[in-house]
Amino acid sequence: MKMDNTASGSWTLENNPTSSAVKNSCHPNLKMFLAALSFAYFAKALSGSYMKSTITQLERRFEIPSYLIGIIDGSFEIGNLLVIAFVSYFGAKLHRPKIIAVGCVLMSFGTFLIAMPHFIIGRYKIETSVRSSVNSTNNLSPCPASSPESTRAGDRPSILPSRGCERESSVSMWIYVFLGNVLRGIGETPVQPLGISYIDDYAQPENAALYIGCVQTISIIGPVFGYLLGSLCAKIYVDIGYVDMETVTITPSDARWVGAWWLGYLIAGAITLMSAVPFWFLPKSLPMPLEKHDTNCTPEQTRFIKDSPTMAHKFRPEEPANLHQMAKEFMPTLKSLLGNPVYIIYLCITIIQFNSLIGMVTYKPKFIEQHYGQSASKANFLMGMINIPAVALGMFSGGVIMKKYKLGIMGAAKFSIGTSLLGYFLSLFFLALGCENAKVAGITVSYTGGESLSYQDQFLFSGCNSGCLCSKRDWDPVCGENGITYVSPCWAGCNSSTGSGRNTVFDNCTCVALAHTQPSNLTATLGQCPRRDSCDKIFPYFLALSVVSSFIISLGGTPGFVLLVRCIKPELKSLALGIHTLATRTLAGIPAPIYFGAIIDTTCLKWGYKMCAGRGACRIYNTSSYRIVYLGLTLGLRTVSFFLCIPGFALLKRHIKREERNALTNGSAELETLQKEDNSYTNCEQFIPASDRNPDRETRL
Repeated sequence: MKMDNTASGSWTLENNPTSSAVKNSCHPNLKMFLAALSFAYFAKALSGSYMKSTITQLERRFEIPSYLIGIIDGSFEIGNLLVIAFVSYFGAKLHRPKIIAVGCVLMSFGTFLIAMPHFIIGRYKIETSVRSSVNSTNNLSPCPASSPESTRAGDRPSILPSRGCERESSVSMWIYVFLGNVLRGIGETPVQPLGISYIDDYAQPENAALYIGCVQTISIIGPVFGYLLGSLCAKIYVDIGYVDMETVTITPSDARWVGAWWLGYLIAGAITLMSAVPFWFLPKSLPMPLEKHDTNCTPEQTRFIKDSPTMAHKFRPEEPANLHQMAKEFMPTLKSLLGNPVYIIYLCITIIQFNSLIGMVTYKPKFIEQHYGQSASKANFLMGMINIPAVALGMFSGGVIMKKYKLGIMGAAKFSIGTSLLGYFLSLFFLALGCENAKVAGITVSYTGGESLSYQDQFLFSGCNSGCLCSKRDWDPVCGENGITYVSPCWAGCNSSTGSGRNTVFDNCTCVALAHTQPSNLTATLGQCPRRDSCDKIFPYFLALSVVSSFIISLGGTPGFVLLVRCIKPELKSLALGIHTLATRTLAGIPAPIYFGAIIDTTCLKWGYKMCAGRGACRIYNTSSYRIVYLGLTLGLRTVSFFLCIPGFALLKRHIKREERNALTNGSAELETLQKEDNSYTNCEQFIPASDRNPDRETRL
């Protein structure tokens, strides 16, 4: 059999061993791309989750409130916003693997930039009443004598000098973290839209959902290592190697503790840089499955492909990129995409659910720290080892279920909404798993240990500390023998101390006597008092419920993502994914951490202060209010999204019926065309122009 190689869409096939490679359902280069994309997803997820794990570390190191941390966290989405639409549209027509490689390099540079302030900001200073290098005979009294006038002023000078104040106030070092995160966002832009569309273009249709599920599952493994890295670095003191750890008087459970946040960014940046390497060696296009061959093929080519067992795939002819033509077609293409009502309602639902998800994930480690009294290291460890694996298993299981039961568009939509609803009802039980506020004298309880207080500065003053000149800005907590935490040894009315460093014990604390059944023991030790046993008993139930609800909700992740890809025209796939990413990150990724952080800030009971004056990071929260606003806002947003699902299903049914009618109409027209071709095929030579009958251009089988 001979077949001519026409000028348009030329292709050849030779009977040699290399041609057998196209018989495989997964081309070797596609396997390499899947591995490279999975590693890139892993790297970007690791650095992103590590950023989430350092939320409290950055707050304390730069002395900034939660809403400002939300702005820093949202700067990643700002970077995406700058370039996502253009990368998704133009990148789909250019060399996608190399564009992804450039993005990975930019991500690594941004991650290194985030760590840079540590090397230029100087050592971390803690204001404390403890002297670590002197003995008990010459320690300064925690309660210096004062007159009533000076006591009312509440303006005791800081023990530490203000050296370096001008340097720190001249520039806000968190700006470097902000800019580095913006650069990370720019670099991450091409990975998802170009990577997913590349897989969907060159994978068998029945395998695309499984491949996407595998990639997204591996991307979930990234946060496991990201949070574990965050847990490890949170245990290490920020200035490790530069200070004598014997002089550090605080522990990782202290609200002033700052771990080695910068170390994790250096590790994450190196991993991201390595992920860029494989993409430089991948081709622009791969063999396409038979089901996705171009409609521009001639009837002879189409018939030959269908009849030949050796042509399981064919290559899409590559055309030179015409940037002017692509720019000219951009607005009509965008108009066509936004004219799809199913796509628009899908965008609205996912934007609202992403607001809930991003806000919840961003501040969940902090919620575990503040509400259940866990250290930052333990909170990150639990997120990485318990919660994230449940999400990964759910994402993978969702892809397997969709493949096994061959769910269509409507089936995927029902499955996704059903799992989301079940997870929502389970999440309502979080509201019942609450702990009481920690007992802090003058803030949550009175100095006698009685009724709870609505915190105001004047409640810190009491007759037991009226003889001391204490500063309202202090936060150097000590735990009294009565089980009540005091803001500082001065506010506890302690008159002397013994020991040094972390072993310091404060004696003759007059305020401890007010709420003690045995007034003879008036000592206090460094740090806050531990939580009650009742809170420790509730915490395992919180973890178990968190794992189950996360698994169920994530089951619908892969079917929901495939629904996005399948409800639009194939040629609009890359742009649709890009606009979806743009919309969710602009309207969810940027604002959610900011307004979640601002609302959480309203529950703060005691603020820290910067060395050069000005409010710093929060030291202690009203845990009951924190739980209500945090969980209430998360669940409230998801409630709104479920109401939008009602018109969404109606539009989806209408869309499916319209597509079925179009398929029947097109099928009838194609059948008539094929019948005419069969009648005329008896003279096959008439399809071959004389000018093309060149023996050198024939394909012999």
